[in-house]
Amino acid sequence: MALTGMQIYKNLPKTNCKDCGLPTCMAFAMQVAAKQRAVTDCPHISEEGKEALSDASAPPIRLIKIGAEGKSFEIGQETVMFRHEEKFHRPTGIAIRIPATLSDEDAGAMIERANKSRFPRVGAELRVALCAVEVETADPAGRAKLAAEKSEIPLILVGGKADALKAAAEAIKDQKPMIYKADASNVEALAEIAATAKVPLAVHGSSLEELADLTGKAKDKGAEDLVLSFSSNGGQTIRDMNIARRAALKKQFRPLGYPSMIEVQANSPDMEGILGGVFAAKYAGIVLVNGIEPWELLPIMVTVQDVYTDPQVPNTVEAKLYEIGGPGENSPVMFTTNFSLTYFSVAGEVERSKVPAYICVVDTEGLGVLNAYAGDKISAEAVVKTIAAQKVSDKVKHRKLIIPGLLPIFRAEIEDTSEWEEVIIGPESAREIPAFLQKWPNF
Repeated sequence: MALTGMQIYKNLPKTNCKDCGLPTCMAFAMQVAAKQRAVTDCPHISEEGKEALSDASAPPIRLIKIGAEGKSFEIGQETVMFRHEEKFHRPTGIAIRIPATLSDEDAGAMIERANKSRFPRVGAELRVALCAVEVETADPAGRAKLAAEKSEIPLILVGGKADALKAAAEAIKDQKPMIYKADASNVEALAEIAATAKVPLAVHGSSLEELADLTGKAKDKGAEDLVLSFSSNGGQTIRDMNIARRAALKKQFRPLGYPSMIEVQANSPDMEGILGGVFAAKYAGIVLVNGIEPWELLPIMVTVQDVYTDPQVPNTVEAKLYEIGGPGENSPVMFTTNFSLTYFSVAGEVERSKVPAYICVVDTEGLGVLNAYAGDKISAEAVVKTIAAQKVSDKVKHRKLIIPGLLPIFRAEIEDTSEWEEVIIGPESAREIPAFLQKWPNF
């Protein structure tokens, strides 16, 4: 039976020391009760308190940290099956495989490419999360050290031979890499390596029953931080990951109470991207892929970004005047809504046009143009008031205003009730903005 915050609080030191990162012991107790923190996150709790609380209060899915402080990646400690129930907390990370067949020079170059695989999208930076380095080379420790030196992101050590993985893990244990992967043939040996080096271990089973048995064996050998590893097997893999998550969250089944990862196996780069996105949407905490080209990575990254937004919080930008490309007194003026995807789409296309412009953002409570109009969250009157408050007229000599092509009905009212003498109906789609702005000011 789940413990209440007060029951947990009674077993804490009650010193409000803040060493756990929270302001009070009561706040910490409430986080533990909500399965967002583990009792062991309190550095001062007594052994008696741990014993009384550890099993009942542990999060259903263990939090796993890969990498040293400052460049770590976290998965796990999720609390719901479906996003609308609350939200998903820790976005899926993409891991790029660095093959053992590469020379040290080529491996280093590929790691550098992974470091630089960063892409701006709707106000966020999408990037590769991990490098999965195959270490079954002539010098496993040397390959691991090279990867640790070159990589700006956490590492996964990939292999099946215990001696190679042991040498690699010991060489860079201060970097806290994850060992990938243990199976029925080597779980005890790899678990001992992981326990000794104090690093996470990925465990793979041919079935959920075998996987649950293997996590138990790994834990008996002292490996606490485990990740459930699944093979890319289409619908069956999705079913298995669903069952594992449900068993952990709904049944508190501890042998499967760990985050999941998937090694995508596909016969083409296109299919690898499709499968990677599907598995990311269905609970994979890490997606291990071979591709490193932007067109291979971005479909997965965009899926992750969309799935891991908080559905209870509007995705908005600040409603203010934005200056794109250093506009001047003769630059065009346009407006859009404060829905972040709408704003960044418009701003991105304005940048692409190479025509500096002012963008007035109207507060629509995070709705796009059509939804805002349908929901009565935007009106010509609100647009006029917003533009006046942002004082864009003080920055330009002309009185031409470009409005979204989906709101032509606003044209007459804005011209009649504001200083903007010429209202120009702009494109309906953001992608049409560059060609449209090339005509400025001769529409």
